[in-house]
Amino acid sequence: IITHHFLIEKSPVRILKNGRAFRQLKKLLQKERFDLIHCHNPMGGVLGRLAAGCYSPASILLYTAHGFHFYKKAPWKNWLLYYPVERALAHLTDILITINREDYERGSRFRLRRGGSVWKIPGVGLDVNRFFSEEEKEKRKARLGFPVDSFFILSVGELNQNKNHRTVIRALSQMEETDICYGICGRGESRKELEKLIEKEGLADRVKLLGYRKDIEEILPAADCFLFPSRREGFGMAAVEAMAAGLPLITSDCRGTREYMRNGMTGIVCRKNRPESYIQAIRQLKNDPEIRRRMGRTSRKRARSFSADATTDVMRQIYRTAAEKYENVNQE
Repeated sequence: IITHHFLIEKSPVRILKNGRAFRQLKKLLQKERFDLIHCHNPMGGVLGRLAAGCYSPASILLYTAHGFHFYKKAPWKNWLLYYPVERALAHLTDILITINREDYERGSRFRLRRGGSVWKIPGVGLDVNRFFSEEEKEKRKARLGFPVDSFFILSVGELNQNKNHRTVIRALSQMEETDICYGICGRGESRKELEKLIEKEGLADRVKLLGYRKDIEEILPAADCFLFPSRREGFGMAAVEAMAAGLPLITSDCRGTREYMRNGMTGIVCRKNRPESYIQAIRQLKNDPEIRRRMGRTSRKRARSFSADATTDVMRQIYRTAAEKYENVNQE
């Protein structure tokens, strides 16, 4: 496999660096011939589709939207900036791939190039057996530095405002129970802010920032439940990994979690920015081991719908469609 490394910044305001990446793409497309070009993520999708539309018009362009930045109840700035761009770039897109129902329905209203099609895939592919273990939770808790008899809640996600860990920390600070521990795996710009909040609320012995981890499959089985409080998610693969580990979920209500979350069956849905909603959910799961077991079994069963095999089956259909489209376009 031949690779070409271009640095594409996530932020649309990083004009100089993204301009350099565009010029690199231009040179590559002028030098090489590609039948299919598949773009991912907002800025990769913008630069890739613009470059391919200008310098490789015969190529079939696929774009996977890992969660549009415009969605129901999104800030008006998101709609003002991102919606017109995606709508315009749809005219350069032959196949649009989405990962949740809301994005699929919105994308289906775009006018794609050459009578293009919109697809929805079941996540990005999960090894459902990787995250399940029969080893005792107590041993795993001890290795993480938590009391073996504690009720251990786990979150996995970047430390930023969107992931909303702050609301959960505030919820824990309002609870009288002192045997509840909370571990957050991830790194990001909000780490110092969260550390200060944890210290301020007197939770340093019960709430730990575990950093970026490559052993999530070893940590998930230590948890009694998985908490996913994001304000916005295109899908949220971390939560599906927790389901594969047989954990009940506590999640916010957003378009991504609606793909797999079933309130009262796989876990409990909370109001995004309401600590009291999380307090109620945590207490319910903590005080009822049988509900945890039942929800955990249902979660594990439902996680199979998002397996790598399920995603691969759909992607094969998509690439077959793209290949057929390429043949038809280049025969004209």
